[in-house]
Amino acid sequence: MCSVSEPITLVDRPPEGFRFPSGPDEPGPNYLPAEYRAVDPATRGPTAAVKPRCVFIEVTNHCNLLCETCPRTFTTYETPMTLSWENFLRVVAQFPDMTRAVLHGIGEPLLNRDLPRIIGYLKARGVSVLFNTNATLLSEDWARELIAAGLDELRVSIDGASPVTYAQIRGAPLFHKVVKNLKRFCEIQREMGATLPRPSLFMTGMKENIAEVPEVVRLAAWMGVPEVYVQRMVYYVDLKDESSAPGMMTSGHALFDDYDVIEARTLAEAEALGRELGVVLKSSGGMTPSKSLEQSQHRDGKPWSACMRPWTTAYVTANGNCLPCCISPFATNDYDSLILGNLFERPFDELWNEPRYQAWREALLSDAPPKPCAGCGVHWSL
Repeated sequence: MCSVSEPITLVDRPPEGFRFPSGPDEPGPNYLPAEYRAVDPATRGPTAAVKPRCVFIEVTNHCNLLCETCPRTFTTYETPMTLSWENFLRVVAQFPDMTRAVLHGIGEPLLNRDLPRIIGYLKARGVSVLFNTNATLLSEDWARELIAAGLDELRVSIDGASPVTYAQIRGAPLFHKVVKNLKRFCEIQREMGATLPRPSLFMTGMKENIAEVPEVVRLAAWMGVPEVYVQRMVYYVDLKDESSAPGMMTSGHALFDDYDVIEARTLAEAEALGRELGVVLKSSGGMTPSKSLEQSQHRDGKPWSACMRPWTTAYVTANGNCLPCCISPFATNDYDSLILGNLFERPFDELWNEPRYQAWREALLSDAPPKPCAGCGVHWSL
């Protein structure tokens, strides 16, 4: 059960202003943001016909937690860096068609004090802005600044509904602080009469926390959060010996690799509870977690080839490196193989269709995808 100071009851529901009109049903492309649907899948080839409209901008690679499912806890991929205001402007100037900005990478965005200014700048350009946070630093001042800046979505990673499970996975005994901060954030939002940003909880589905999914839904309703997203865990797939994998980054902790009747019943219970409490429970592709678990047993021959990111999306680290996507650093320990160029060294327009990007796209459409892509649609979502 959730360890919070106030009782959680079935009558608690998210405020009407935050409620979603309906829950997920069948998966389909219309559940994806429009930016991911800007290219006809049938026309994909080694070159990209359009510039990215969705851009992941890593505003820092520093973090204040030591999560057992994150490679950053165990290795340093790049020079520690927080994106400066000047370098942020250099990044944004190279994406004139951007309509969606995701301000996270391997790091905690709230460690960048320029974040409200960054959000405000992007909103003035008509860009939809969101990011994931662990919310341990989400003070009342931060809450008011983010709301005033015009942030569209605030996604909070929680990975459990109890202090013990949270600390086991997230590496710090701060569950109480996350709950307190997010609940207060929702209260401040109502006090300010703001409907944005839309808050949500993101939970990495694992063997260690599957039993707590219903309680996470109950917790979301109590805090006033309208959506819970159960995502699949990404882990290194190219290790010859899984025993050498750091932390919990192995298939033995993954929820969706093997269908389990008890897991299916738990997810079904959570979905029913969500319908009762007005909390939408989602998974990959807009489907329910139950549907996602079921579909994991019926995979196409080349599921990774459905990915649209290398044709529609850019991912830029705080050091300016361009990677294929946000999933890739979690899927391989061969980080150098992910770097497709650096936009502080060469203009992105030159990088976007140069041989390294072209080779990545061509391999993704083949029977032999890049190693980090081989688990997509197989062990975790696209």
